[in-house]
Amino acid sequence: MTHRPPVLAYLFLASSMALVGSYVALSKTLVIVFPVFLLAWLRFGIAAVAMASWVRRAPDEAPLSRHDRTLLFFESFFGNFLFSVCMLFGVSMTSALAAGVIMAAIPAMVALMSWVALRERITAQVAGGIACAVGGIALVSLVKHEGGGSTSLLGNALLFCAVACEASYVVIGKKLTGKVSAKRISALVNLWGLALVTPFGVWQAWRFDFSAVAMPSWTLLVFYSLAASMVTVWLWMTGLKHVQASSAGVFTVFLPVSTALVGVLFLGERFDGLQVGAFALALVGVVLATWPSGRDRDGRAAPVREV
Repeated sequence: MTHRPPVLAYLFLASSMALVGSYVALSKTLVIVFPVFLLAWLRFGIAAVAMASWVRRAPDEAPLSRHDRTLLFFESFFGNFLFSVCMLFGVSMTSALAAGVIMAAIPAMVALMSWVALRERITAQVAGGIACAVGGIALVSLVKHEGGGSTSLLGNALLFCAVACEASYVVIGKKLTGKVSAKRISALVNLWGLALVTPFGVWQAWRFDFSAVAMPSWTLLVFYSLAASMVTVWLWMTGLKHVQASSAGVFTVFLPVSTALVGVLFLGERFDGLQVGAFALALVGVVLATWPSGRDRDGRAAPVREV
C-alpha cells in the first residue's frame, strides 16, 4: 500500500515541464546564433560548473551499482543528449507550432512505455486524463498552426524522436529515484551529456566567432543551461519519487502549454477562444490523472506496483 502523492510533488512535476516548454520555445532564438552541437556543449558545460557540488555522494547514500551507472548513462543518452540534439535540430527545421503538436504526444508515449517497461497499470481515470491532455494541446497547436509557419518532414520526425527520448527519460528516471538523490542524478546525467557531446561541440567551436554573439544571447544561453540541465531535472526527479511514471507523464502536458504561452506572451502570437478551450481540456486531463479515486477518498490507498 502507498499513500497519496503530496501536492508538492505534483507542483514540482508541473514546474519542471513548464520550464522545459519555455526553453524549447526560446531555443528557436538560440539555434539562430549558435550551431546545434556547440549550443548543447555550452549548455552542459555551464551546468556542470553550477552543479559541481552535487556530484558527491551523500553520507547516507549507497554507492552506485553497475546497474545504476548503466541507468544513469541511458538517462543522459536519451533524456539529455538525444533529446537536445533532436529537439534543437527539429525546431530549426520546422515551426514552433508544429513542435507543439508533436510534443503533445509525450503523455501517451510515457503511459505506453510505463506499461511496457514498469508494468504500471493504467486506470481508466489516468487514461482519460492522458486523452484530455493530448487532445487539448493538439487542438491548441493545430489551431495556431493554421496561421502559417514553415514545416519540414525531417524536422517533424526529429521532434517525434525527441518525444520518445523524453518518455524514456521519465521511465528510466522512475527506476533511479528510489536509489539516488535528485541532485546527484541531475549532476551525473549532465556530466554524461557533456562527455557525449564534447567531440561535436569542440569541432563546431573551432570555427565559431564567439565575439559576434551579443550579450542578450549569452544571457539567454545561461538561462537555458541552468533551466535545462539543473533546475528542471532536479524538480522532475524530486516529484517523480512520489508519483507513478504513467501519472507523472500527464504533467508533460505543461511542456507544450508553456511553449504556446511563451509564443503568445513574448513572440506576439495570437490567442483566441478556441485556444482557451484547448488549455481547459488539457488542465482537465491533469485533474483526472491526479484526483483521488473513490477508494482514496475513503481513506484506503489503492495498491500501486512498486518499481
